[in-house]
Amino acid sequence: MRILITGATGLVGEALTARCRQEGVEVHYLSTSPGKLVSAPGYRGFLWDPAAGTLDPACFQGVKMIVNLAGSPIVKPWTARRKKEIISSRVNSLNCLLQGLKSVETHQVRYLVSASAIGYYPSSYTEFFNEGASAGTGFLAETVKQWEQAASAFQGQGISCGLLRIGLVLARESGALPALTTPIRWGLGAPLGSGQQWQSWIHLEDLVSLFRFALEHRLEGVYNAVAPNPVTNRKLTVEVAQILDRPLWLPCVPSWALQLLLGERSRLLLDSQRVSAEKVQMEGFAFAYPNLRPALEDLLC
Repeated sequence: MRILITGATGLVGEALTARCRQEGVEVHYLSTSPGKLVSAPGYRGFLWDPAAGTLDPACFQGVKMIVNLAGSPIVKPWTARRKKEIISSRVNSLNCLLQGLKSVETHQVRYLVSASAIGYYPSSYTEFFNEGASAGTGFLAETVKQWEQAASAFQGQGISCGLLRIGLVLARESGALPALTTPIRWGLGAPLGSGQQWQSWIHLEDLVSLFRFALEHRLEGVYNAVAPNPVTNRKLTVEVAQILDRPLWLPCVPSWALQLLLGERSRLLLDSQRVSAEKVQMEGFAFAYPNLRPALEDLLC
């Protein structure tokens, strides 16, 4: 089998690419940088420019499935320009792929699985969100709505589509976990805001397995890509401190301080989204790390 991956040099893309190559799946990938193109047995890069809507059509040769992970990071300051870039990078990437497929005479692509995000859901301390829940409001929800709409357009070309709404990804060397552990290691860790906001997380290994599962079973529609046992921010902070054997003596970081420092971007830390993994479990997917403590011990010990 040969697949095409966008965003193959990011946190999830690198791990997924490595897994695929280990399992004998051939990988084509798209990059905006000529210096990142590699051509090796079972692994080949191609140039594209999503903003301009151009790509090398040779990337589709022999490809039957596409994994879309492209998108500008959301952790940088949310200026008006950055917000536009966050949305356009996601929408333009999918539009570029779709137009590229339309431009070739023939192709074998029959399935697309695209990253999405649980930022789609409202913030709530009491609700338990499944895939049928209504969208929230604000920048994150609007980004996800436009992102998923662009992915769903592939269905009009006879290509089935799966969407994985990804939660907080826990990984050893990059992403959210190092940002959390650094102050705790220095004895300066503390829950954020009230600490009662729900955080729906997933171990990187499980997320990679979930993308592979989606490819193998051609999952269609929306699926939450989160572990089945969300935790509060306080619980997450306490578990990390216990594993690292570091004290937690500071009071919670006040919400107003985070809002003053980060502005609207503070929603990344303060929004509460308790998200269900039941739908993908009903499809037969089994999590290697359904509970937080073993996941953190694997990543931190």
